[in-house]
Amino acid sequence: MPKHLSIQTPGSGLTDITGDAAAYLSEIDAQTGLLNLFVQHTSASLTIQENADPDVLADLTDHLARLAPADAPWRHTAEGPDDMPAHVKTALTDTSLTIPVIDGALALGVWQGVYLFEHRARPHQRRIVMTFMQAG
Repeated sequence: MPKHLSIQTPGSGLTDITGDAAAYLSEIDAQTGLLNLFVQHTSASLTIQENADPDVLADLTDHLARLAPADAPWRHTAEGPDDMPAHVKTALTDTSLTIPVIDGALALGVWQGVYLFEHRARPHQRRIVMTFMQAG
């Protein structure tokens, strides 16, 4: 059974959604299979990153800002100066993730968390579709 997750972002940066994904697995009594997450936007993305040192997330955000700066000479500016850079950042990251599930739990590494990566400067309401495929 798919679930639509709605996340209010505070603006640019990463929001940990690991707990939301785990709650979904518990809700549907998932055992072993694959969890798929898909963000329904072109200016936000999903990533698995370190969840222990917040400097990792800050450095990642800073680096992407240097790769796609808001003050570059973008053609697409109708939605504001941060929109086209957000599209580039999404193209460099992922709009979907597939994560193994074993015995009802995400098979993440010790220091891994699942994040929604907001690439726009202002807060947004983001939608993520979660689906689970049971093994065998």
